[in-house]
Amino acid sequence: MYIHKDIKAQTKQAFYEQLFLQFSGLIDGETDFIANLSNASAILFDHLENVNWSGFYLYKDHELVLGPFQGKPACVRIPIGKGVCGTAAKEQKSIIVEDVHKFEGHIACDEATASEIVIPMIKDEKFLGVLDIDSPVKARFSEEDEHYLSKFVAILLKGSNV
Repeated sequence: MYIHKDIKAQTKQAFYEQLFLQFSGLIDGETDFIANLSNASAILFDHLENVNWSGFYLYKDHELVLGPFQGKPACVRIPIGKGVCGTAAKEQKSIIVEDVHKFEGHIACDEATASEIVIPMIKDEKFLGVLDIDSPVKARFSEEDEHYLSKFVAILLKGSNV
């Protein structure tokens, strides 16, 4: 059962552990992928500090197509290999960009974005898309965030029929 609670934690690990508990409760018993993506983007947008966009791009017909998100309107289609999301999709690995203005080929949907993290979603060796989170703060995301957001994606995928 999901009950919204503000997360107050002294360490990043404790923060993410509380986030995982809330998210697990939120999707408990729900296996619809789109519903779970929607709630995942909302809970991340609601709880992560200094974030101006949180959402998903889904892999369809050899490109990334906008999925559920929170934030300003976004680019609808991203070719594989283009921008941060397309590059993460092509390499099928997470990417942290400390300053998006220095990332060659960055696709600017929101001019306020300064840094970005993208986590690929892979289940049973099948590439499904990416989790994309933007921040108006340079160097907002760390390897520790990457570690925990990868675990978040694993919780999402485990609970979803995809």
